[in-house]
Amino acid sequence: MMCMPRHGRVVHWNGKDVPAELRELPPGRYVVEAVEGERPVLSPEEEAGIEAALESYREGRVVDAKRARVIIDASLARRSPRDFT
Repeated sequence: MMCMPRHGRVVHWNGKDVPAELRELPPGRYVVEAVEGERPVLSPEEEAGIEAALESYREGRVVDAKRARVIIDASLARRSPRDFT
């Protein structure tokens, strides 16, 4: 089975016509899911953090999944449970 990369697309559909975004996709199986509301807006700090992480990845500075879990768990432990509501 050929593995296709997963890329999300936001498609605005009028409920009748097939959107151009879907017509441009190659043949295959797709999952379509309704999305309620707008996407969350990132703070400038969050946006900068994502950009920094992507740049690190491009430069080959990566960690394995086990180390990433340790880093993430340590970061979450420093936050209040109220931060997640």
